[in-house]
Amino acid sequence: MTIAAEDDQSPPDPTEIPAPEYKKRKHSHRRNRAVRHTLTGETRLHTGFRSRILGNERNIIVYLPPGYSAEIEMRYPVLYMQDGQNLFDKATAFGGVEWGLDETAQRLIIEDRIEPLIIVGIYNTGEHRIEEYTPTRDARLKKGGGADRYGQFLIEEVKPFIDERYRTLTDPDNTGLGGSSLGGLVSLYVGLKHPSVFGRLMVMSPSAWWDKAMIINFITSLKAKSSTRIWLDIGTLEGKFTPHYVRTLRDQLVRSGWRLTDDLHFLEVENGEHNEKAWGARADQALEFLYR
Repeated sequence: MTIAAEDDQSPPDPTEIPAPEYKKRKHSHRRNRAVRHTLTGETRLHTGFRSRILGNERNIIVYLPPGYSAEIEMRYPVLYMQDGQNLFDKATAFGGVEWGLDETAQRLIIEDRIEPLIIVGIYNTGEHRIEEYTPTRDARLKKGGGADRYGQFLIEEVKPFIDERYRTLTDPDNTGLGGSSLGGLVSLYVGLKHPSVFGRLMVMSPSAWWDKAMIINFITSLKAKSSTRIWLDIGTLEGKFTPHYVRTLRDQLVRSGWRLTDDLHFLEVENGEHNEKAWGARADQALEFLYR
């Protein structure tokens, strides 16, 4: 299938895309002991969370909103985020640069700009990241395709674990999923495939080019538009081709029934780069759209 863009220039043939930038990023779940912890607010770390479905283990870090321990009758929406080691803490983040998502959420909640929420950071395992975060096997790269099992892991193992231990609102309207890069790709794919579980999606700089832009064809194949609320963004400096694919992804979401500024917000950041600092800098806007 040929994918047409609705902007000034059509994306190139995906097979012409050079080796992607992610190959230079060596993700790890290990702590950088030379860097001090930078956690804000109340966080809880669950180490060695074992998955029967995936056959591996990882850490899960949970940010709790101000007042969580005092308001013992209150329940909260939950946002599940990929690449959890990069969200809150320089000591565990890729390259020692975190999103600062704990500081951002804390500030927005205190200023009454978003509703209080729980944020669950699910660490990647490093070696399995590409496999788990991609819906299909990319024939050119000869890897990937484990997103369905990863989604099963989120729905059948992680979410029940969190719902059992924390005061959560468990319905889809109060359950979000998010991430960046390949983490954005898997969040959009799993979220739209399971709208009865996830109702809010934070999709930052998604790797929409993966496997000849399969995510766009996946959205085209959806039998019905869900009520899922979607934040989608991209930076203009995120490679020569990726912004084109993300704009095409936006256009397909609109064709499928999502409405810009209503249940779909698209942001293109001038001079925005593909890194944790850039994603953290606009996380406040994403949280306000999804949790205002």
